[in-house]
Amino acid sequence: MTERNYDLNAWFETYQDTFASITKAQQDGLRALERFARFNYAVAGDVLDAGLAQTRAALGVRASAGTQVIAELLQKQSEIGAQLNEKMKARAQEFSSLAAEVQQSVGSFAAETANRASATAGARKAA
Repeated sequence: MTERNYDLNAWFETYQDTFASITKAQQDGLRALERFARFNYAVAGDVLDAGLAQTRAALGVRASAGTQVIAELLQKQSEIGAQLNEKMKARAQEFSSLAAEVQQSVGSFAAETANRASATAGARKAA
């Protein structure tokens, strides 16, 4: 019968390295998820603010239904819509940069994992 000696330290180091990269990926993923949640919360706040402003504008008009009052209401609503449009353009750019950062993070994790796997496979072949 052949006795085999296993190097437990090497085995533990391999798995420690493997789980370290997975832990880092999980942390990065949770950080990105938090950033997306905060972004969506900010967008919802912008839309809510615009809705409240529209409601204030509609309730703020005088009881008479003259053409001047309607023109003022339409002008206020147009201004509120333009402000919301500008906020949404800025949010779209922010989302684009956020998505690019997350994509870069995932790409670097995938490359790092592939490098580690090929290095581990090369070490096994050499042994």
